[in-house]
Amino acid sequence: MSVQAYDPLADQRTPEGPRFDVFLAGTVFLDIVFTGLPSMPVSGTEIWAEGMGSCPGGIANLAIATSRLGLRTSLAAAFGDDDYADFCWRTLAEQESVDLSRSRRFAHWHSPVTVSMAVDRDRSMVTHGHPAPMPATQMIGTPPPSRAVIAALASDEPLGEGNWAERAHREGALIFADVGWDPSGTWRPELLDQLTICHAFMPNAVEATAYTGTDTPRDALYAIADLVPLAVVTDGANGAMAIDSLSGEEAYVPAPRVTALDPTGAGDVFGAGLVLGTLCRWPLADRLAFAGLCAALAVQQFGGSLAAPGWGDIADWWHAARARAGHGGAYAESLARRYRFLDRLVPTVPMGAVRRAVATIARHADLGMVAPPPEAAEGPPADRSPEAATGPPVDPAPEAAEGPPADPDPEAAEGPPADPDPEAATGPPADPAPEAAEGPPADPDTPPVPAHKE
Repeated sequence: MSVQAYDPLADQRTPEGPRFDVFLAGTVFLDIVFTGLPSMPVSGTEIWAEGMGSCPGGIANLAIATSRLGLRTSLAAAFGDDDYADFCWRTLAEQESVDLSRSRRFAHWHSPVTVSMAVDRDRSMVTHGHPAPMPATQMIGTPPPSRAVIAALASDEPLGEGNWAERAHREGALIFADVGWDPSGTWRPELLDQLTICHAFMPNAVEATAYTGTDTPRDALYAIADLVPLAVVTDGANGAMAIDSLSGEEAYVPAPRVTALDPTGAGDVFGAGLVLGTLCRWPLADRLAFAGLCAALAVQQFGGSLAAPGWGDIADWWHAARARAGHGGAYAESLARRYRFLDRLVPTVPMGAVRRAVATIARHADLGMVAPPPEAAEGPPADRSPEAATGPPVDPAPEAAEGPPADPDPEAAEGPPADPDPEAATGPPADPAPEAAEGPPADPDTPPVPAHKE
């Protein structure tokens, strides 16, 4: 795991403290994202996309989001012995500074794959894969010491006695819980019984009202505040509200105005920002504002972990927002007041701070990182032939490397400006074989697993 160029928790670290700030467990998908489609393809036709990106997805969205914010992140996930797994492992460990010491490689189990197609600021996805070969609790054993854990409420592996998250809770980690969409529509309220070990619960407005049986997001917030010390309800473009019963704070913070191109992974990015603010002991309103900003920066770009911002992006945005204050109208003044707390943070962000990847994930998102030696660039060894350890190639097409075109909408101007050094943002170009540039081959027909995105 590489050392990040900016550490927001540097003043809290001691030799006796936990090695990791955040520990996660879940399923890693290989995400292939097509952008700039004029329409969805119809039967018997072919559509060309303006851009394409490939990156680790699923739980990797959250791991990358926390790591890019400077949180020392450890991830437990099952990885197959195929090229996709090599690519995802290498990207997470070498580029995105995610520790994988609790992850495992499994022979004869292939990586789940999702193809996402973005059309008219929405996306459709096709996923193929199999359940993990081993339950997370069995694979993890004793979780590594960490300040926080982000876990999902689930019926198959509840967060109760004997679960890995409960073990982490006993060791002092704060448990931040999320919950997924219920495709059955039953929204069983007993799922919330798992919150007894949790410090925070952060569902979106639809999930919150459905699981609590309330009529409005605010009513749901009060119901959740009876169950956990930190209750948070997100409401997309409307912002987020929260109650922290430990500090006695209650806050509502609107979301920054942006033109959203792709909401994939926005909830993960919000959660990462909230965890960071909580570990830094910021006031509740600042935590919500920061988390909302991270999510707003993400939705202006295409593709899950590709879009997760780093401190370099946040610094760029704040410099631009502060420059508009005084001559940008009431809204610009409101932003400047709401995010004034960034003034004490951004001046310490180095020029080499992490920035988001562009199009296909870059070799090194952290501009301050030193490139690994050639022998380290092949990724972790697998129990098979070494020539298969290179992972899927990066798309070499120039139009794919540039990503989606800049949004001309003035509302989108609140996001960070484009990195003036495209080569630094995308990393050194790959030189894959021409026949490999069309992406991974189709997988044989097998039963799918449930969708994994928000």
